[in-house]
Amino acid sequence: MNKRIPVGVSGQKKMYTAFIIVAVILFVLTTLYTNFNPMTLIENGDAFVSFITEDFLPPALPKSSRIPGVLSSVLVTLALAFSSTTFAAIFAFFTSLFGSEKVSPFPKLAKIVRGFATFLRNIPALVWAFILFSSLGIGTGVGFAALFITSYAFMVRAFVETIEDVSQDCVESLEAVGASFPQRVIQAILPSCLNGFLSWFLYCIEVNIRASTIVGMVGGGGVGLTLFTYIKGFQYDVALSIILLIAAMVIIVDRITGRLRKEIAK
Repeated sequence: MNKRIPVGVSGQKKMYTAFIIVAVILFVLTTLYTNFNPMTLIENGDAFVSFITEDFLPPALPKSSRIPGVLSSVLVTLALAFSSTTFAAIFAFFTSLFGSEKVSPFPKLAKIVRGFATFLRNIPALVWAFILFSSLGIGTGVGFAALFITSYAFMVRAFVETIEDVSQDCVESLEAVGASFPQRVIQAILPSCLNGFLSWFLYCIEVNIRASTIVGMVGGGGVGLTLFTYIKGFQYDVALSIILLIAAMVIIVDRITGRLRKEIAK
């Protein structure tokens, strides 16, 4: 007598089935609510393909006189990402010391610090760029400020979590012998958390390389603004070359920071 071998646990099958049913129902409800018709994409597929093949392809280089400007805008984007992340990391480090209840000399303020960082983090960099654009105008100052705010908020929460995961034995020992707050930070927190801080810092650089391009398109300067200028001028073939350049830049930075994070984790 042949017995069937169950592929999975019956309880898991029910859970997966229920999940699929709920996902389908949510998809139907959201498409109806937003008046989105998936068939529109299929109907307009030919127009999209022709737009890509005729307007975007093949990629073309900008005029020779503008190539230095494009390369300069790439360097500006990299500088914005690195500078904003570096300054944000410095400020986030000192703020995170007051956001951890285990380390902060004012434990009651820790929740306020974390709540403030959460509030800033939940506002995307693009929104900050629009807000700052109204007061500062077009320029790298807008890009730097928008990236700084979001990076600062992100790293405050990340640094606080890193500090919270550290064993408190060393901190309590130093506190028992009368060590001051700066001494506890230098002799206990930094040696234990430095690798974690650096890993989050490198990850934030990866994120900001992408975000600086998007922020640049709304007035933050850099290669994003250059890309938007060509798109606005209907020079899609040149815009594609810049998009490929941005992709290469992001991939190279991701590979470098990824390798550095692996070395830190060893």
